[in-house]
Amino acid sequence: FTYFQQVGGIDCKPITGEITYGLERLAMYLQGVESVYDLVYAPGVKYGDVFHQNEVEQSTYNFEHSNVAFLLDAFTNYETQAKYLMEQQLALPAYEQVLKAAHTFNLLDARGAISVTERAAYIGRIRNLARSVAASYLDSRARLGFPRAPKAWADEVIEQLQNKKAA
Repeated sequence: FTYFQQVGGIDCKPITGEITYGLERLAMYLQGVESVYDLVYAPGVKYGDVFHQNEVEQSTYNFEHSNVAFLLDAFTNYETQAKYLMEQQLALPAYEQVLKAAHTFNLLDARGAISVTERAAYIGRIRNLARSVAASYLDSRARLGFPRAPKAWADEVIEQLQNKKAA
């Protein structure tokens, strides 16, 4: 169970909660199995028959064969692209670039390609990008007048944002 008091450094109103279970975990419970690979995927086919080879190959790539120089460049490119897209007021594509940067960081971390100090710096860069994207998305929704929100709430939030920018 997760409470969201803030997202991207922005206070949530109202505070929300999330209960998450992956589809595989639910299926394991329903089928009474201990391993995801033992799930019945289809008659005569187990989950492991379909996905185990992918897991082996992806893990081998992640830990042994991913190109560190390529990944370092990719991280920088995703970061640069996210910033550019936010300048263009394209919060959603910018968010996709942040996700790619975060995934690339995880690959670098899995390879042991970054030091403890560098790791903290990369996490900070991703956090800053995520905060910027959250602010960019909030601005984009405000420009639209929060069309899915009740009008009174939308007006209140827009006024708060305008006051914050004026301060």
